[in-house]
Amino acid sequence: MDEAPHRVRPETEALDALIQATIAHTLASGDQAPGDSLLFLGNRHHAFPALMVRDPVLEPVDKVVWMVIMMQAAETGGTTAFPTFETIAQAANVASTTTVSRAITILRITRWLTLCARLRAKSGRFRGNAYALHDEPLPLADALHLDPDYMALVQTSLSHHHAGVRQVAQGVLDTLDADILAGRDLCAPEHPIERRVQAVDALQSDTPGRYFAFDAALIPRLQNFRGGTGADHRDQNLTAVESPSRNGHPQNLHPQNLRVRSSSCSNNKKTTTTTTGDTKIEGGRAGEPSLVYPRRLSDNQRDLADRYLDIVPAADRQAILDELEGRFRSEQKGMKPVYDEIRFLNYLCQAARKGQFVPNLGIRVREERLERARAGRKSSNSAASHSTATNDLQKRRSRETGRQQIAEVRKALQPPSKADPTRPSPPK
Repeated sequence: MDEAPHRVRPETEALDALIQATIAHTLASGDQAPGDSLLFLGNRHHAFPALMVRDPVLEPVDKVVWMVIMMQAAETGGTTAFPTFETIAQAANVASTTTVSRAITILRITRWLTLCARLRAKSGRFRGNAYALHDEPLPLADALHLDPDYMALVQTSLSHHHAGVRQVAQGVLDTLDADILAGRDLCAPEHPIERRVQAVDALQSDTPGRYFAFDAALIPRLQNFRGGTGADHRDQNLTAVESPSRNGHPQNLHPQNLRVRSSSCSNNKKTTTTTTGDTKIEGGRAGEPSLVYPRRLSDNQRDLADRYLDIVPAADRQAILDELEGRFRSEQKGMKPVYDEIRFLNYLCQAARKGQFVPNLGIRVREERLERARAGRKSSNSAASHSTATNDLQKRRSRETGRQQIAEVRKALQPPSKADPTRPSPPK
């Protein structure tokens, strides 16, 4: 299979480097805020992307929140403290910080805004989050590259308290599923101009077309829902978005010292040749055995792998993952590195869907996994047998000790024998 050697645009790599440099500078600066400030007295003018203003999925408040954040970044040259929810609410003329919280979640799901990292001091105390603001929605591969918890955010947003957030998250996932069923590579490189032309056509044409992260068929549904007929606008006593990460800890999105930068980055995932020789067991679907995933897959990639595996028979899913792990291991023997893990997984799933998948490199992986399982069962049985034998011995010792104690009590209660001169005579 022919694979492209580059999966991430230079702009994305540069943005990632800038993020890391900013994080290092922030952590090195200590807890004190900068002391100098600059007041610009001229007329302020800001340019906003037309695609943001005309976005068919975002509500007006979402767009205004994006603009407020963008102005904050523009005033300081692209790197600045992320504005507080109260600051955003005041600048956007929004009465509730809950609305700001919801808007930020929508912007992250639609990939206009990216949470790139969480900052902590050396003591471990939470310092804030590092954000990246974009002048157009990121391609999926770039979002996965910059935000390790993007797919987890979309999944947890399906149970968000606000119905609008749930609908947008479902729209993103439905688009991913539609692309997978159509045989498309979710992380395939896209030319930025082609993406923009496609988005402009979707806005100008009478027939809805694809708009970045959303399939054409979903645009009318989201527009009708978010137009006010179906959205749940009940007030919630929430002042922060909490979207649990995969380790169960919430992501605090109500920062005081966050960083935000404006960018226009696009396209794909990190390139890596790192390999591992082991696999990781993850929980399977309800009613199905647990699947064993290659450790090399990130959390985002495992979430996408589940969606790819949904289109193949359940009996083939583990064999496909074994084949993927075997392909990774083959790099250590001189085979060409796999630069795009999801693309290769897509190739295997499409072959299985057509009945053309034949296990090869995964056979050895399967045999090793089964051998480990047999060794584990043998060890468990041995430990259980040892535990049973130990319990039996303890029970026997306990019974013997009990019998001895009972015998001593009986002997003490027996009347003295007349022939025993050592026993004192009872008083008369």
